[in-house]
Amino acid sequence: MFWTWFDCLIFVMMVIMNETSLLLNAYYEILYERLGAKKDILAARVEQLLAEEIEDCELGNFDKDKFIAYRDVCLAFVDERIETYNPIGIQYTFDRIRASEVVELELQLNWYDSRVEFEALVEAASRKAETTMAEEKLRQLADELIRQVGAFPDTSIISAYQAEPALSKLPDYIVARAIEEIVRPIP
Repeated sequence: MFWTWFDCLIFVMMVIMNETSLLLNAYYEILYERLGAKKDILAARVEQLLAEEIEDCELGNFDKDKFIAYRDVCLAFVDERIETYNPIGIQYTFDRIRASEVVELELQLNWYDSRVEFEALVEAASRKAETTMAEEKLRQLADELIRQVGAFPDTSIISAYQAEPALSKLPDYIVARAIEEIVRPIP
């Protein structure tokens, strides 16, 4: 069989995309495992960060009931974020919807724009992906990717909140900060 230049290019692109996809799946799986295992630590840190942010930013009158309500929302967001990384559940969530519709829906629902961050994640994964990755190597590369870029979409959430703080953004922001402390601890 004779391969043209175009055939070779298509084959290489398919291999790169497949290896990148494998690495991204490992990235999400490790985030799911790590955050699930540290859920109690994450919950405690959420409560601390929430109290600090309320005090530092003077976000209005926060009595005990309002604080508890925001804490409960944050904790629900923790559960939601952990599930978004579930490598098994994600296929059922978006199985019947075209990818472009999912992206469009997410952009309409989110108050932050994570497109640049996602492109950076895919690019970083593409640079790290190798043509043959055993399970151990795949997990090592995924862990490096997490240390490099963090947990998607935390960077977008944190920067958008810091640019324009608001009570409606507070739960996402607190959860993003807590997750980043778990997945990329400062030495």
